[in-house]
Amino acid sequence: MILGIGTDLCNIDRIQGTLDRFGDRFRNRVFTELEQRKAERRADTAGTYAKRWAAKEACSKALGTGLRMGIAWRDMGVANLRTGQPVMHLTGWAADRLAQMTPEGHEAIVHVTLTDDHPWAQAFVVIEARPLSARASEAPET
Repeated sequence: MILGIGTDLCNIDRIQGTLDRFGDRFRNRVFTELEQRKAERRADTAGTYAKRWAAKEACSKALGTGLRMGIAWRDMGVANLRTGQPVMHLTGWAADRLAQMTPEGHEAIVHVTLTDDHPWAQAFVVIEARPLSARASEAPET
């Protein structure tokens, strides 16, 4: 079942201006160390940051909170699988909120997709609850 859906559209030039104006103060407040390492290795640094900004906004919407109620920017982080597929990692209050949303007997899966076409970066987040395996939830008889 779908627990939440979020989307966000971010202007890459706006992120570039914020990076130019605030530099590390902005990076360290919003992005995880892993996100910063990824972005700083890319030719389109601002575009990489903008996609991750959009993913965090979209994730907060999918969690049903927006960026309020205690969620910190760094509680949501985008990483990539070896295939390049983005994945969202939640910690802190965002992870707590996800646990509250997840029905008993289910596991939460956070799906994220990112795209950009200058000057825009976009992200979609879908939070899915999947039933736990019947075998895993059954205790063996003795």
